[in-house]
Amino acid sequence: MALRDAPWRAASALCRHTRPAISTLPPSCRRNAASQAAAEVESTSSFAAPPPSPEVAKGFDPVARSRASNKKLPPSRYQYRSPKYYRGPLHPHQPPPKSDPASREFQPGPFSLPRLEQTYQSTIASDLLTLTYTHFPPGYRAPVKDKRLREWTGDSPYYKGRPLRGPRGGSNLRLLTQPATFRNIPEITRVTVHSMVPEAQDNSGVLHVAGMIIQAITNVRVVSHKARHNVVGWGLREGKMVAVTAHVVREDAFHFLAKLVDVVLPRIKEWKGVPGTSGDNSGNITFGLTPDVVGLFPEIEANYDMYPPKMIPGCHITIHTSATNDRDARLLLQSIGFPFYGKLVN
Repeated sequence: MALRDAPWRAASALCRHTRPAISTLPPSCRRNAASQAAAEVESTSSFAAPPPSPEVAKGFDPVARSRASNKKLPPSRYQYRSPKYYRGPLHPHQPPPKSDPASREFQPGPFSLPRLEQTYQSTIASDLLTLTYTHFPPGYRAPVKDKRLREWTGDSPYYKGRPLRGPRGGSNLRLLTQPATFRNIPEITRVTVHSMVPEAQDNSGVLHVAGMIIQAITNVRVVSHKARHNVVGWGLREGKMVAVTAHVVREDAFHFLAKLVDVVLPRIKEWKGVPGTSGDNSGNITFGLTPDVVGLFPEIEANYDMYPPKMIPGCHITIHTSATNDRDARLLLQSIGFPFYGKLVN
């Protein structure tokens, strides 16, 4: 077997020694690009082809050609529309996530990083976590709390399987306050700007001016509202347009709050601040601005002659936060720059 492989081993050894010598030879057989072959390739360029005739150019109509064709793509295969209503996690048709452009709730952006949002991420968030953090030593056991809902007591057969009863007095249950961690730091979710103009029932121009002003200061398209009932004390008639609302989210909300804190509120004379009682026990703070204060916004002040002075409305501003109580929401707004006065109701 070794004698059979001897010629192959000798040949491989000879090729191994002669291969470096062959690689050092000058490439005398190579063909450069500036040779006759390259000239032949350039002569066959498409630029040398004659242009189409004028009759063919005039008769070229791609729109008519596509309409005349009978082959059409099935719209259901190439045009996806997410379901309008969410029918539960077990339904075969599930809506795509909000980050998907095909979702009905998709919002492009963010297109900018407001200075207020940068300050929150770099400074305010860590300060809030430090102020609200509670340390529990090892072995700590939280005290047992009473049940928030009452059970049905009695011998009635209707009490079996019945949901628990609400608290006494008919008061609403407040949101539970979880221990402060880096996962539930209070943050601003959205801002709602609402303007009530009962004069719009007799003059539609008042509603148009209010909508233009709210849209100018918030950069968001407003939504008009009708009166649901007849209210004699406020002079409301059912079915009449009486208010406009703008829901400001994401970077528009931060831009609006920064403009409100840095430009508008410091120019108010003898303004005490936001009342300490303003809150809904769920982390949302509301305060109002008079028509004179609304006129201090830069968008309104720069074009003040564009709006009739008597038609400039006041507004109510509701700042929605992810906090579960008014204390944490008030602490967040104080760190941004909103002053509070009076008795603080938590």
